[in-house]
Amino acid sequence: MRRTAIVALTLGLTAVPVAEASGGRDVQARVWVTTPDRAELLLERPRVTFGTTASTHPTIVVDPDRRYQTVDGFGASITDSSAAVLAGLAPAVRAETMRKLFDPVRGIGVSFLRQPVGSSDFTAAAEHYTYDDVPAGQTDFALQHFTIRHDEAKILPLLREAKKLNPRLKVMATPWSPPAWMKTNDSLVGGRLKDDPAVFDAYARYLVKFVQAYTAAGVPIDFLSVQNEPQNRKPDAYPGMDMPVADQLKVIERLGPKLRAASPRTKILGYDHNWATHPNDVPPPGQSPENDYPYQILRSDAAKWIAGTAYHCYFGNPSAQTALHNAFPDKGIWFTECSGSKGATDPPAKAFSDTLRWHARNVVLGTTRNWARSAVNWNIALDSTGGPHNGGCGTCTGLVTVQPDGSVRTDAEYYTIGHLSKFVKPGARRIASTSFGTTGWNGQIMDAAFRNPDGSTALVVHNENDDPRTFAVNVGERTFEYTLPGGALATFTWPASAKLRGKLDFVPLTGATATPDAALAVDDDASTRWSSGAAQAPGQHVQVDLGRRTEFRRVAVDSGGNLGDYARNWELSVSDDGTRWRTVASGAGTGQLTNIDLRRTKARFLRITSTGSATSWWSIADIRLYD
Repeated sequence: MRRTAIVALTLGLTAVPVAEASGGRDVQARVWVTTPDRAELLLERPRVTFGTTASTHPTIVVDPDRRYQTVDGFGASITDSSAAVLAGLAPAVRAETMRKLFDPVRGIGVSFLRQPVGSSDFTAAAEHYTYDDVPAGQTDFALQHFTIRHDEAKILPLLREAKKLNPRLKVMATPWSPPAWMKTNDSLVGGRLKDDPAVFDAYARYLVKFVQAYTAAGVPIDFLSVQNEPQNRKPDAYPGMDMPVADQLKVIERLGPKLRAASPRTKILGYDHNWATHPNDVPPPGQSPENDYPYQILRSDAAKWIAGTAYHCYFGNPSAQTALHNAFPDKGIWFTECSGSKGATDPPAKAFSDTLRWHARNVVLGTTRNWARSAVNWNIALDSTGGPHNGGCGTCTGLVTVQPDGSVRTDAEYYTIGHLSKFVKPGARRIASTSFGTTGWNGQIMDAAFRNPDGSTALVVHNENDDPRTFAVNVGERTFEYTLPGGALATFTWPASAKLRGKLDFVPLTGATATPDAALAVDDDASTRWSSGAAQAPGQHVQVDLGRRTEFRRVAVDSGGNLGDYARNWELSVSDDGTRWRTVASGAGTGQLTNIDLRRTKARFLRITSTGSATSWWSIADIRLYD
């Protein structure tokens, strides 16, 4: 049974954009596609031409003048395990694999790496390690035994090669555990930091020494968090610990001034854990669950040292990022870990298809549509057994897999990250684009759009449905239609020279509401919708209170992704007081997006009324105003 949902009203007023074809020539978009059956793997298809005819299909409206977060990069982690399998390749194979990963032209241009500070579960060695390990019972508050010697053999050479292949590569660092002598249980696995100011200070100095040592080794650190998954109180035989909010704040308060003096480029990120508290991370009775961990961090005095918050994918959903952004709009959001996974009996084809689809919805599009400045998977490379690993995850997958014969296979995460990293460059800004899909799956088209520093545009689109879906892309007055196979992921690009742009700035509105049973969205998320709940009939209507008298020349009524759910006949009325109405336009709908052009009109209230009948429902997913 179909459920009545909500209508999304875009809170703003923008210009009616004007499209200009450079030099009078046709404007074309390039397109690359990856399909769940591996038939197409970042395959470039023939170009598609923008036309001037409106589409009857669900339409992604791209507005380059409405901008969101700046992009830092997309990638994974060269863990100790990844370094071991890459270093074990024949030199020519390793060089080609690194090019495929990091070269922006010949590969996918991975632009962000999150590196463990010491050992994680993905450690090839038999023993876990940090950079200041001493015999049990001893301490080293002076950090005299600090050394990154372990990383000099394999990890650092690969990092330097990666930076050479992609000079714009950014590096984040995250510890899984402090040295055991700093902890309550004298072990890298579990426990907490000792509640001792000298320990908090030593840990802060330990992290600064790491940043300095890596910088001296040719790998400057751009971002640093102080604990991986601080609510993971019982790591499965691998380094980790419980770090309550109070402990994280004590570390950051000491780390902030030291790090600013030693490495001004390095930004501190708080939290670094899931969108929501995982059931396995709920503390014992009597201990606070700290479900608002990132909020507490950003409300604290230590927030002055923190650039923003890092999130993982293993529980909750990406909307948590937008909720935090709305509460702290001056702080950034980074998405820093999500591993693909395969069942013990899953054939490779199923693992590829399932991972491509889930990561497309949640990582590629879910995180970026919810303010993430990065999207980062876990291991960049593993062997065919999902290892080597020392405790922890036994089902994780990497971007590439090293086979027993020494060959390297690119897997689903290579393509999900590649559809971003190859086309969306560091410094890009996400721009407005209507999207109809959801992270939880609703079978619709989902997307995100970006404007690169050179002015080019990249639009990443995923067809959530198992069947092919046709949709349109509109920029200004230009539109093209495209059909994607079921489950496919695509990236469209067009150059700055295409000059598909709006002429005026977006003017935000406040206090707008819609009825009946309606809520507001501010991010062009047209996945939720108001629906008549029955066949179209005269008199059905949606009313919008803009909160103040507003001037406009176009009303765009978007019926979203359910093909056919548009008003066959409609009437638009306006009012200044919500009581006395005047009709300003009427007509017949022909497709999912109805643009109603008017003489310049000023009003506080709008009412869109169905004036005809049809067997299909009438839905409204988004209402936009232009002037």
